[in-house]
Amino acid sequence: MHIFKGISQIFFPNICFCCENVLTNQEKVICTYCLHNLPVTNYTLTKDTSVLKVFYGRVAIENATALLFYQKKGIVQNLIHHLKYRNQQKIGTFIGNWLGAEMKESNQFNEIDYIIPVPLHSKRLKERGYNQVTKFGKQLADVLEVPYLENVLSRKKANKTQTNKGRMDRWNNVIELFYLENVLLFENKHILLIDDIITTGATIEACCNELNKTKNIKVSIAVMAIS
Repeated sequence: MHIFKGISQIFFPNICFCCENVLTNQEKVICTYCLHNLPVTNYTLTKDTSVLKVFYGRVAIENATALLFYQKKGIVQNLIHHLKYRNQQKIGTFIGNWLGAEMKESNQFNEIDYIIPVPLHSKRLKERGYNQVTKFGKQLADVLEVPYLENVLSRKKANKTQTNKGRMDRWNNVIELFYLENVLLFENKHILLIDDIITTGATIEACCNELNKTKNIKVSIAVMAIS
């Protein structure tokens, strides 16, 4: 078995999803160099409110955090690209475990009742085969010990990508795009809404506007990265 594994590694080596160099046997998902150079926000443990400030005056959010800073052509972009377009879902598990541990240690997210993802439209889900935040969300759920629920918030149409859109265009692209299947499900509950990246916050704002149709709901946010 070890012989076949060694041969497989020669022809199909594990690579770092940030720099794409070959990983050593001790390295997982990201090489040691990239791991130490990831632009970590430290928002969770320092109780920084920078993510909350994105939504001030727009929608009510209880708490919000992001693990990494996202920049175009940076190593986090490579990481998210492998997750989103190359089916490397182990990245979602890796980030979920990391952020989940920080969230649990911070004691800011102890009252979460459910974790739900920003949904993909069924057409986009069929094309890609997976939602890029599913493994991320499930790992957060394991660490925080709360249920992870999919298919309760749905997307009405497969809108065009948000990439390269300005703030107003992003908002117009997602307004009234989401639909909550059961407005009674989250009454008096605290929901953690998750996504991969926050840029302008338009997508999450639109999701929250739909979730807020539920009586006495609280919504917090956790994302892999913030632009």
